[in-house]
This record gives sequence, structure tokens and C-alpha cells, in this order.
Amino acid sequence: MLQSEPAVNPSFVHLRVHSEFSLSDGMVRIEPLARAVADAGMPAVAVSDRCNLFALVKLQHAAVEQGLKPIVATDVMVQHGTDVSALTLIARNETGYRNLSDLVSRAYLEGQQGDGVRLQRDWVSEASEGLIALSGGMHGDVGKALLAGNRGLASTLLVQWMSVFPNSFYLELQRTFRAGEEDYLHLAVELAQATDCPVVATNDVVFLYRDEFEAHEARTCIHGGRTLDDPRRERRHSEEQYLKTPEEMIALFSDIPEAIENTVEIARRCNVDIDLGNYYLPDYPIPKGKTIEEYLSEVSRQGLNMRLQKLSASKDVEDMTEFQAAYDERLEYELSVINKMGFPGYFLIVMEFIQWAKENGIPVGPGRGSGAGSLVAYSLQITNIDPLEYDLLFERFLNPERVSLPDFDIDFCMDRRDEVIAHVSERYGRDSVSQIITFGTMAAKAVVRDVARVQGKPYGLADRLSKMIPFEPGMTLTKALEEEPRLKEFISSNEDADEIMEMAFKLEGLTRNVGKHAGGVVIAPTQITDYSPVYCDETGGNLMTQLNMIDVEQVGLVKFDFLGLRTLTIIDNAVKAIFERHGVDIDIDAIPLQDPLIYDDLCKAKTTAVFQLESRGMKDLMKKVKPNRFADIVALVALFRPGPMQLADSFINRKHGVEEVDYLHPDLKPVLEETYGVMLYQEQVMKIAQILAGYSLAAADILRKAMGKKKQEEMDKQRETFVNGAVGRGVDGAQANHIFDLMAKFAGYGFNKPHSVAYALVAYQTAWLKHYYPAEFMAAVMSADMHTTDKVVTNIEECRRELDIEVAAPDINSGEYRFYASANDRIVYGLGAIKGLGEGAIEALVESREQDGRFSTLFDLCQRVDGRKINKRSLDALTDCGALDGLVPSKTQKKTQKEAQTETQTGAQSAADSPDQVPNELVRPLLHANRDDAIRMAEQKLQNELSGTDDLFGEVSLEEESGADRYHYLERIKPFSLKDRIHREKDVLGLFLTAHPMDPYAAEVRHLVNTRIIDLRAGREAQTVAGCIVGLRTMKSRRGESMAFLTLDDKSGRVEVSVFSDLYDQNYTKLQKDEIILVRGTTSEDAFSGGQKLRATEVFSLAEARSRSIRQIRLNLTSHQLPQDFTRQLAELLGPYKGTIGAGCPVTIAYECTDAIAEVSLGADWRVRPEDELLQDLRDLFGPERAQFVY
Repeated sequence: MLQSEPAVNPSFVHLRVHSEFSLSDGMVRIEPLARAVADAGMPAVAVSDRCNLFALVKLQHAAVEQGLKPIVATDVMVQHGTDVSALTLIARNETGYRNLSDLVSRAYLEGQQGDGVRLQRDWVSEASEGLIALSGGMHGDVGKALLAGNRGLASTLLVQWMSVFPNSFYLELQRTFRAGEEDYLHLAVELAQATDCPVVATNDVVFLYRDEFEAHEARTCIHGGRTLDDPRRERRHSEEQYLKTPEEMIALFSDIPEAIENTVEIARRCNVDIDLGNYYLPDYPIPKGKTIEEYLSEVSRQGLNMRLQKLSASKDVEDMTEFQAAYDERLEYELSVINKMGFPGYFLIVMEFIQWAKENGIPVGPGRGSGAGSLVAYSLQITNIDPLEYDLLFERFLNPERVSLPDFDIDFCMDRRDEVIAHVSERYGRDSVSQIITFGTMAAKAVVRDVARVQGKPYGLADRLSKMIPFEPGMTLTKALEEEPRLKEFISSNEDADEIMEMAFKLEGLTRNVGKHAGGVVIAPTQITDYSPVYCDETGGNLMTQLNMIDVEQVGLVKFDFLGLRTLTIIDNAVKAIFERHGVDIDIDAIPLQDPLIYDDLCKAKTTAVFQLESRGMKDLMKKVKPNRFADIVALVALFRPGPMQLADSFINRKHGVEEVDYLHPDLKPVLEETYGVMLYQEQVMKIAQILAGYSLAAADILRKAMGKKKQEEMDKQRETFVNGAVGRGVDGAQANHIFDLMAKFAGYGFNKPHSVAYALVAYQTAWLKHYYPAEFMAAVMSADMHTTDKVVTNIEECRRELDIEVAAPDINSGEYRFYASANDRIVYGLGAIKGLGEGAIEALVESREQDGRFSTLFDLCQRVDGRKINKRSLDALTDCGALDGLVPSKTQKKTQKEAQTETQTGAQSAADSPDQVPNELVRPLLHANRDDAIRMAEQKLQNELSGTDDLFGEVSLEEESGADRYHYLERIKPFSLKDRIHREKDVLGLFLTAHPMDPYAAEVRHLVNTRIIDLRAGREAQTVAGCIVGLRTMKSRRGESMAFLTLDDKSGRVEVSVFSDLYDQNYTKLQKDEIILVRGTTSEDAFSGGQKLRATEVFSLAEARSRSIRQIRLNLTSHQLPQDFTRQLAELLGPYKGTIGAGCPVTIAYECTDAIAEVSLGADWRVRPEDELLQDLRDLFGPERAQFVY
């Protein structure tokens, strides 16, 4: 319970304050508010945010810290008939607080309107007990009636409210110099005297200090989407709405002193004790005659026995008694701690919903975080990691010497996580289960853009300012000015920029909007609103507590984390596909963890798409570590982070015998042996303290936390305890200090070992699936990533280059929503990855195909599938990606085995069975040409069927009687060029699939670059790549210089390339979308994407790169191939490509006739630019194989 006694001789209390949590207005921050109130000598303060209690707990803590009484209040809108008016509700006691919580919750659950949330008047009347109400000033129903000149109605309304709130309703008076306010005040005072209703003064505070008015106006404009100078925007506030001192308020209402006195009287009447610091769990049903502690112990022992039977069988245990003793001892210890701390219900609740998930086929992760260190959790099937096998510590999860709530992070299959949350809601009651709210704030980059917009500044200026702010988590404007000198320079030289930043500093960090915690769920013993009011969106969905994750635990609700892990979805889909295709039922949790073939893959870094091990940096690290045991994978997961990476060299050298292993002290060998003497895990720090200095593991956990926080005073105490304990055990004092220093250093880097073990296990499982069932695994991966184009590009290249698996184009006669393996070496592209094709359209296609067989023609497709689901846009997308190619008989069509079997089973006859075939390059143009006819005729046939009539000439058909003319317009259409065709594919798939712009240049590009994009590595050494520009954006720098950011695609992968100022000016004509260029530059890590980014130092067109590398353009000719005017034709052809004398490539003619062979090199003035068009012209004239670039 948090309580505070008000100060002696109080004079005024603010009862209307809008904090930053009002969202639409208000920029008062809670802690500065409490300090300002205390400094002004006021005894209490109320925060009355707009229909929410978001700041409830924050106000409690901040007020008590300053010796103030926190008053629980909220401003609401009340609807009575068609009238909507303001009212302020204040909790007088615990009953009032419960009623207030219920009302605010009901406003969101039942009172959502287009312009906000509302309470119905009868709801307020039903829940008025324990509440004090303020009339809402001139915006309340009484005030509106008074200003409208309807005193009779005002009097009636006031009497009604006074009966709803006996001795607890006050007419609210304000003097903030807003229009109509003073007129209202005098009318209200007269009415109050006539009805004997008390009055109270408020200042409707929305900012702390007078000079914040402009910033607050900007805040309201940001929320409302207006600009400050917009004549249409509502101006609801004045500069007087700051936190006035008691002296200012007393002077302001010197003519109505009772209005001031009543603020103090209301504060005295309000005594709400919010229960903080205790916790409450829902009752878990247990068998009669047992306590919850006994039941937990019973099911834990049963579960452990089952686990040990399997473990002993797999490990060929000879002495079961000795083997089980260590487990029994650990189990009893954990149970005693859990029961003593009062958490048996928590473990049983988690056990139940995980068991339900598994019984319903929902994949559950092996564990995550410190919870995997619990043997009780392992026994209850909450986790799937044996803590004794991996030396995991229970105290890291639940410390008997440091009372804190347990917190299991549980991973579920991403696609089915919500089913588990729904089950919990049904089991414990929907009123008792809620997800948790989060609050978005005005972060540095965003607030600069927002302020610039509301101030009416140019977009370009805002963009430049925002982009100068470094992109990293936790970045602030102050930090940006320290780290980016250009930003400071620009602000000082640009008046508009300075004005933006001045305002942005005042708004930065304010709460802007609400969101939902990724996986946090609370379960209450009774209804949630007994502990926290609830919030939901406009649709009534996304139910959340109004208190955030920290505050909701403070009021006693225990959080359960239901996290979605896409890798579990991938594993589940792959395992199901393997069973479907191969009939092999894989228990992924039972696969052996010492398969040498898997470690061979890891040593060779064949880990694209493997969980946690797929990044380029991790691949480089694996090649050095050469993992050959599961413990090495665990170490890799822990090592590959910014801090621990400095330990990597020692780990690698010691593993391979290059460096001697140092255990620091002989007694520490068992602790540090698996990491070759490197202190890598937090648990190792704890064990060292236990072994060397006699710490209990609970005390060692407190030491670990102290080292992580690096508070000097606490560290000095811990050092003394550690060194004294170590010396007392025979350790040299200097060595003890040295070891303590190392522990302090590495504790900050040390990783949570249970988390590392859990993720290493999932990593191994994905590596195993990729090795033994690559087609099914990669299909599952691409299905999970189908809307992330860059990842699909990388995975397709992995399939083609490393796994020898074909990724076939989409096909409506064989495709499903997801990617799937149709053979060991073939994956069919997922229809769900086609842009412009919704899920409903795909369902309609697949349903029709399953019911009535394959589609035979475009007309057949349009006739069978609802035109509302497959429209022109959908047909265009399907055509451009090749999904409809099979509907036209073409000269290159081939059927897969699956398609042939389907036809045999269904008796369907494909268009490809016709002996008349359309040239492949005309298939897609033909489909486009006939699209409108197909749609029109399908609509006509539907209308005929509905009307019971046939077309005049019988059944409508697109097909002619004879072969190639079965589709109309064949004689009129032109083929798509390769470039056009593949770029149409890219537009709907996001990538090049059946061909790539780089394909024609693959051989020669190997002469021009030194790496592929997928092989780029961060470093200072310059690297050269070639690729097609698939994305391009240009902008101006702070100096007005142009720059460009390109997305370059070379088929192996994609990379963002930055081209700045002078380099851009020199090369901007080459930087065009779809152009192929070569870029030389330095590579660095891209913190945003997790990949690489390249800063260009040189840019070349393909022709320029050739000129630097090609030795000659060679023509291989024979006597019978020479035209009579050969010399003239060659001169005319080469002429347009000649450059300045001496520049370009030499041209050589190798001539052969029956009795001679000769080679002639043309003179320097016939050097030419080696462009594609020249090569094509030469090949058109002399033959495809007769002209070539020679490197």
C-alpha cells in the first residue's frame, strides 16, 4: 500500500490535470508534475486524463516519493440522448476506484463512437457510489445549458446530478480566459447559490509552464493532423492552462474563495489506497484433499520420473539410483523455493496451457530465457531442456533472496499462438484475461518530422533533419547533436531548422499512441477491472489492460509471455510436409544432437535459412570455430553479439590448441572447461562466486546483477565479500581481486545460458531438416518469408546454387497458397507471394481446382471462379508471373509428374495436349490480349444461366475450331522482350524468377568483379559488385548536394548502395532503374536490415567496366560469310560506337578460308565502346557465335 499524509495548512489542490497520457492533448510528464506540485507547497494532485487511467501507478509512485496525496480521476464524455457533455469523475474511496475502473473500461468496451469514447448517463448513475463529480465547466451539460440561455434546463440537470452524487457534485469554475468562460462562471455561481450546490476552481492544466503553450498547440496539431496556421483547426486551449501556484489561483478566485477551499476539501475526502507490490494468481483447480503445493510436488515428481525413464534409456544408465539422486535433490530444492515464495499456481497454470497446446498440435518452443534453468519446468513439460545436463541454474530464474515474479517466455508457432491465448480466455473467463498495453512515444526522428509538418515547414527540410539523426535504438535529440556534428552545424546555420529543433526538444519522448505488447498476457483471479481498467480499439477488439507491463505487475497481476516464433512455424510445416511426401513421422525433439554430417555443414557455413546461424558474420565465425559438438553451437549463439565478440579470438584459438587454456584457478576447471576458459555465460560468473568465495547461488545471482549495473558502491561491497570469501578458502588475495575484475568485466557481456541452449537447439533442428529434407525445409522457410522479398531472393539462390533445387514459377494448376516441395529437387512457388492476388482469390482458385479439376483455358478459369474474387488486376498478376502459362499450349510446355497424375485421376484434358502450339514468347501477350474477352464472356454466360437462356449461337467460346487460333488476336500480338517479361515478373513477385537481367552477363561479370553480393563482408577493403538497379531513391544533402540510395540485385542477393555528392554528379546518368552497373566501395553492417550496406567510391556502366578489362572485340569469320561490301558494312556498324582516339576496345578479325588463316587488328582510330548494342549488331550481321568480347 502506498500512502502519504497531506501537508499542514494546505491552500489549493489542482483537480484537473491532463498528462501526456491524454494523448490528444496534455504534455505534462508525471514525475516533473509531482516535483512541481511539491515545490509549490500543494498537498495533493489529481491527474484526470481523457477517459483513461494510463498514469495511475506512475502517479502513485511519483506522488508518494514527493510526499503528496495522489488523487485518482478522469475526464469523461457523457451521452444523454443526443447530448454529449464533459464530466470529471474522482475516486473518493476504494469503492469509487472500482466503479471508476469499471466505467472507464465500459466506455471502451461499449461506448466507442466515431469521435471518441463515451459513457451513457445511466451507466454513471448506476456506478456513482464512492465517486465525486465535477460538472465539466462550460463544456458540461449544465454549463452548455447556461450559455444557451436555458437556465431552467440547467437547474434541472444540476439537481439531477446532485441526486446521483449526494454531497459529492461540484459546479466547476475556470478562469483560463477562453471565450465564454467568464459568462459561464457568473451564471454558474448564481445557479450554485440558488440550488445550494458547492463550487470548485480548476485550471484545466495541460502543460506545466506558461512558455509551453506553443509546444502544446503543436502537440494537439500532431494528434489532429492539422498545422498550426490552419484556420479550420479548433483552438481549445489558452496559455493560462499551466500549473499555477496556490497564490496565483487564490488571487484569480479572490472573489469566490470557497471555490479554492473546496479543492482542499475534495482532496481531504479522497482516500484511495491502491494495492501495490502484492501479486494475485487465478485459482488453479486441484484434486480434493490436496493443497496446491502438494499437487505441484506430485505432478512434478511424476513428470520427472517419465523424463528420467527416457533419459536413462537413451544414455544406457547402469545405476539408476545414483543417476536419479541428483535430479531428486534438485527437484526437492526447487519445489521448496517455489512453494515458499508462493508460486506453485504460476507453474501449474503455465503447465496447463502448454500441455493443451501440445495436445492440439500447436508447436511449442523448447524454452527461452532463464526459465529453462528450472528442473520443475522441465518435469512439467514447460521446457524441453534438461537443466542438469547443461549445468543451468534455477536461481537465475527464481531467486529466494530476491523476491521477484517468475516470468516464463514461451514460444509458440506464429500461426497458432492466438489459439492458445483464446484457450486461456475460455478457461479462466474472458473478463479475467487480457493482453497488455504499450505506449508509443515521440522518438527523435519522428518528432522532428511531426514538428516540421505542423509548423508548415518544407518536407525536404524535415527529411534532411531527420536523416541526420543516427538510426539506432534509444537515440535522442541530445545524443544526436553530440554524435553528429553536421546536425549541429546545420541547425546553427538554418533558422527554420533551429525553430523545428527548439519545439522538438519540448515534445520529444511524450506519449503519442497506444500499442499492444508482443506477447504479454495477464490472468486475474477475478475480473481484470478489479485490478486494472481495460482498453480496446474502435472495433471492440484487441482487449488490453490500461496499465503497461511494469505497472500491471505492480497492481498484482502476473504476466505470462505468449511469444510467436516463426521458426517453430517453419519446423512444423516442414515436418508435416515430410510426412505427407515421404511418410516419415519425425519427432523433431528426439533427433540426435551429435550427427557428424550436421556439424560438417556448420563448419562449412552451409547455414542460409538456419535459425540464428544464417547471417554473414555468423557464417564467418562458424568457419573459424568449426563446431563439432552441441556445446559449440550454444557458445556460438552467446558469442555472436557486439560485446562477447571480443572474446571470440580467445575462444577459437583455445579450442584449436593455438592458445593455452587458462582456467584462472584449478577449482574453476569444471565451470570453464566447456568454453575453454573463456567466461561466456552469466551462470559461470555465479558458479565462480560459489566455488571460490562461498557464495550461495542466490547471493551469486545478486552479485551478477550488481556487476551488470556497475554501481560503484555496491561493487565495492561485493568485492570485499568476494575477496574475503576467496582468501578464506585459500585463494591468494591478488588473484582473487584479479578474478573479480574479470568477472565484473565479463558479467556485462555474459549471456543467459538457458536462452543460448534453447536457441542452439532450435538452430540444430533447422540445420538437421535442411540437411536431410532440403526441399521441404526451404519451401517452409520461403512460405514464412513470402512477403519479405530480399529473404526470398536469398533463399531461391540458395536452392539453385547450393542445394540443386529448382524453384518453379507459380502455376494455378499445381500451386497452393504456400510454397511446397513437389519433388526432392523441385519447389512450387507459393501463390500467396503474388502481389495483387488476395487470400480470398487463392482460396477460390484452389477450391475450384479441387472440385472440378484443372483449369484448361483462360475462359475456363474465368467461368469457374467468382469474378468478384478474380478480377482484371488478379488476372494480370497471374499472367505476368507465369501462373497462367499452362492455359495456353506452348512449344516448351512440360508437365510435372504430379500434374500428369492429377490429370489421370481427374480425367481433365489440358490445353497443352493440343497438337497446335503457340510460341512460348507469345503465351503471356496472348493471355493479356484475351483477358477482357474472357471476363466478358464469362459474365455473359453467367447472366444467361441465371436468366435460363442460351446465347443466340449456343455456348460461348473463345476458342476457334482450329489449332493456333483457339485464342483470338494471335496474329496481332508481339512477343515480350526478355527484359519486359522478367520485369513484369518482378513487379508482381518482387523478384526475378524465371530469368534475371544478369543472366546474359554471368560469364563476363566474373571477369569484372571480385565478389557476389551474397558474399560481401563488412570491412575497410574495397569490394566490387555488379547488379541490376531494382530500387532507387534520390535526395538532397544538408548542403543541397544530390545523393542516391540504390538497391542492387545480382541474383545471389541484394544490397543497398549509397552514392554521395560528387560521385553522384559524375554518374547520375548511369543510375537508372533496371540498368546494370558495377560498383566499387566499402561495406559495413546495416543495423536496420541486419545485412550489409555498401558506400560507393566508384561507379561504372557495364560498357565502362568492359573497356577497362576487355582485351579485344573479336570477329571469327570465314570466306563464305563475308558480304561483298564487308568493309563498308563493318565501318557503318562500328562508326556510332567509336570514341576518342585511343579510348575504347580494339577490334580484331580472325579470318579463315580454305587455304589460309589470318588475324587482323583494326587501327587505334577504330577502337569502340563495348556496348551490348554493338555486340548484338555484329551478331545480327555475322551470326550469333561469330562476335565476342575477349577478356
